[in-house]
Amino acid sequence: MKNTACLLRERKVQWSPLHGDLGDPANCEALDRSVAALLAQPGLRVDAVAHDLHPDFFSTRLAQQVAERLGVPAVPVQHHHAHIAAVCAEFGVHKPVIGLALDGVGLGTDGVAWGGELLFVDGVRWERLGHLHALALPGGDTAAREPWRMAAAVLDALGRIDEVSVRFAPHVGNQAAQTVQAMLARRLNCPPATGAGRWFDAAAGALGISVRQAAEAEAAIALERLASEYLASHDAPGECALYAIDSKGVLDLRPLFSRLFTLADEGAAAYGAALFHVTLSDALAEWAALAAGRSGIRTVAFGGGCFFNRILTSRVRAALEARDVQVLLPQSVSCGDAGLALGQAWAAACGLQANLGNQ
Repeated sequence: MKNTACLLRERKVQWSPLHGDLGDPANCEALDRSVAALLAQPGLRVDAVAHDLHPDFFSTRLAQQVAERLGVPAVPVQHHHAHIAAVCAEFGVHKPVIGLALDGVGLGTDGVAWGGELLFVDGVRWERLGHLHALALPGGDTAAREPWRMAAAVLDALGRIDEVSVRFAPHVGNQAAQTVQAMLARRLNCPPATGAGRWFDAAAGALGISVRQAAEAEAAIALERLASEYLASHDAPGECALYAIDSKGVLDLRPLFSRLFTLADEGAAAYGAALFHVTLSDALAEWAALAAGRSGIRTVAFGGGCFFNRILTSRVRAALEARDVQVLLPQSVSCGDAGLALGQAWAAACGLQANLGNQ
């Protein structure tokens, strides 16, 4: 949805313009021209071309074509690794960090859609330390456009699938609600995803804030706005921890959603929006702090479009700094996908340097 190319040269970065959805051929052509312009500089030597791990993106195919033409390696970089690497590049970090990468979707190394990731990152080296509990996406990409489907997926994850039709038929119609309930029950076209953005959508859907989205992140923005209005005139909700972190590093928000559905029934959507933000922030801070404590790494880097959310960012940052953990938050580079190219280039460059050092 947001695409740039960049040239990383002698620790300086040169950006292309920002391009839109690469599902539009005009944007693909514009990106192609931008890459050609970057490569047309006199005396330029390219050592590698980095790209996303997803094999079907136009940007991936373009990178592979350019690399083949230049006779250099094409280097795939996992999406969330790139988010954290972009922060490391901006701050010139050459030591391990804990990465908190939160966005809607990026292809994982297991073929699953990731997006709520706790990572160890050290240049080209990285490891997945944990992730958000996976949710089914009823209808695949359609679920990302219709928050009620994500709320239905949470009901299914709570063992309350029979409530899907009852809760959502008045808003989307009996046929749509019953179809999604049947899809979830039979696991038909319901791929799993760990994206933080989908949990935001689920909260908006559960609280009745958004049924369908006309624009990207519309539901999450509405949820944040309602939470901000509540917190401007009320104390932050102080309910007990409504989340769990298991021994495999999986952060589970299902206990929070049991409470959100109750609040929706009570007509307390504003309180619910605030509770969602406060609980999620507390959970993420504890999650990252635990990883920092186990590893001895006292720096946490934030990456991914969810960090455009001011409530989330400020609360997680404050909670980590209160635990004496340094936080790196993108400043001059976008925390969203518009900054990914730098992270990809940085990771590829670190890999090239490591290979030279080993020769």
